[in-house]
Amino acid sequence: MKITSTTISGVYTLEIEPVHDNRGFFARTFCMDELGKAGLVTSFPQCNVSYNAKKATLRGMHYQIAPFGETKIVRCTSGSVYDVVVDIRPSSPTFKKWYGVELSFENRRSIYIPEGIAHGFISLVDGAELLYMMSAKYQPEAARGVRWNDPAFAIEWPLTPSVIADRDNTFSGFSSSQT
Repeated sequence: MKITSTTISGVYTLEIEPVHDNRGFFARTFCMDELGKAGLVTSFPQCNVSYNAKKATLRGMHYQIAPFGETKIVRCTSGSVYDVVVDIRPSSPTFKKWYGVELSFENRRSIYIPEGIAHGFISLVDGAELLYMMSAKYQPEAARGVRWNDPAFAIEWPLTPSVIADRDNTFSGFSSSQT
């Protein structure tokens, strides 16, 4: 498993290192020891699935406030998405910066997202499905979000969204007092 830092402090991409033979390949998608050696969270007691029937479905930008913050590992198990993270930690050197990466069934890449990072994605094809490994149980009262098109971040989405939940479309503009 290859762990690579991104332009956002504490966010990493995780790449499999497949061992090929005549049947195909075998690879680890998660290794507690390797994540631990890198100083990353290793406990993920909850897993979630997000299925997106239509291309250009946008979900995000979501996070949970302290003390219920979540670290996530997100992987696309079917189709492809453009996955985006925004650093909303006021004390971070990458505060208000964003990073986007394609996650797909084909590239089998994952993204490691620590607490204090807003997360969202847009599906690039019909039928995109994501698997989320979560470090904490979802707490509805701690759930928050920022607008996917907030000028404070100027995210460059590859598609114009065609399916967005009312909640995601009506989040307020970002203020550091939200975190």
